[in-house]
Amino acid sequence: MHIGKSIRTERLMNRNTGKCIIVPMDHGVSVGPIPGLVDMRKIVNEVAEGGADAVLGHKGLARCGHRRGGRDLGLILHLSSSTDLSPEPNAKTLTANVEDAIKMGADGVSIHVNLGDPTEAKMLGDFGQVARDAENWGIPLMAMVYGRGPKIKNSLAPEVVAHCARVAVELGADIVKVPYTGDMDSFAHVVEATCVPILIAGGPKTDTTREFLQMVHDAIKAGAAGLSVGRNIFQHPTPRLLVSALSGIVHAGWSVDQAMAMVGE
Repeated sequence: MHIGKSIRTERLMNRNTGKCIIVPMDHGVSVGPIPGLVDMRKIVNEVAEGGADAVLGHKGLARCGHRRGGRDLGLILHLSSSTDLSPEPNAKTLTANVEDAIKMGADGVSIHVNLGDPTEAKMLGDFGQVARDAENWGIPLMAMVYGRGPKIKNSLAPEVVAHCARVAVELGADIVKVPYTGDMDSFAHVVEATCVPILIAGGPKTDTTREFLQMVHDAIKAGAAGLSVGRNIFQHPTPRLLVSALSGIVHAGWSVDQAMAMVGE
């Protein structure tokens, strides 16, 4: 790996465990200023103090979330966008590039691709261009790849998730983000088919904290390198404590009961 990419990757992932907790905050473009993301500087500080390894978002996160103090954490600039107001919300368009990320002080970049969407070909072309630029500049690339389209009946089906993960690896991602398949055995097969760290997405907001922590615990046991989760963290009543609990699971091998004790539930 390019030395610059190695150095930047170490700012995003725990050097001792090789795992990470990333909190995406890119929702403002897709769904607007939802609860938990109105004051971006406040929530960045909360998850930083809880022990998050990095945050992820668009250019506005760098401007509005920069704190000028407190515990440091990595920054991933998200390069692709769409809004839920669009008739084609799954069609992602590049709205930034790798040079923008470097200028804004980011440690990594990310893109979102929805396989199966009618605009898949364009998104894959964008993926290829971003991967080339990221390699040239020595900056890590995280790819969020989901199966969403008319031919896909179940986006969480293990074979669909495995295909998504493999596409991300084959096209040059350094870190892959995919949905959790729902059980350890099937997700272990997803992990086995890749050669880079795999993170799980949070999906819809879970009903209980225990349900969320159990999902993360099981994913780690199945070989995941961590998580990239937004709503289930920044919309939690105590995000700092929740991130501390997640850090215990991801980096210290805590049980769900130990994590629940940290949250205080």
